[in-house]
Amino acid sequence: MTHMQDTAATPLTDDARRRLRRELRLRRRELSAEARRDAAERLCRHLRKLPEIQRARRLALYLPNDGEIDPTPLIPWLERRGTRVHLPVLKPLSRNQLWFVHYHSGTPMVANRFGIPEPEARHGAHRARRTPAWALDVILLPLVGFDDRGQRMGMGGGFYDRSLAFTRRPGPRPRLIGLAHDCQRVERLPAAPWDVPLDAIVSDARVIRP
Repeated sequence: MTHMQDTAATPLTDDARRRLRRELRLRRRELSAEARRDAAERLCRHLRKLPEIQRARRLALYLPNDGEIDPTPLIPWLERRGTRVHLPVLKPLSRNQLWFVHYHSGTPMVANRFGIPEPEARHGAHRARRTPAWALDVILLPLVGFDDRGQRMGMGGGFYDRSLAFTRRPGPRPRLIGLAHDCQRVERLPAAPWDVPLDAIVSDARVIRP
């Protein structure tokens, strides 16, 4: 696997960031279905060992899209432990913001504007079915790329960064854990000023604590 050049001292230009994002998305899309299943199993083995996951009573994860590593095999284990599982939902009438809505096998689902299944908006609009991001114990979020120092690259839409900007301020906050295939690891990524720091990054091969 090729690694990108060390860019710690020099921020990526917008063009370079777009090129790298395309390359890393292609890496994960090129994985076979069998390789993705195996990676998901190894990922979830790592996750089950994390103290944050073991303690969590309210946890958010995502449904994989565009080759993202799949955390959903973790759901039955979480539910057996009494953990309330949530999914991100595009917040209606709000620019690039997320709700976190309780999810179970009977939750009515629709495809959002990106074609990703999510709890139906009218279902999620009920406050009893939503948990504020600050009140979640853990949020598992997908990454496009990461490095061994814990720097990460997202999809570029800013949904998580906007929705989790409050974590930079004092007060209650969830533990933020980024997930990715290990083939999305690069040698060095520069930090972007809007990136919300993560508490850990977990791939199918490693756990990184920044």
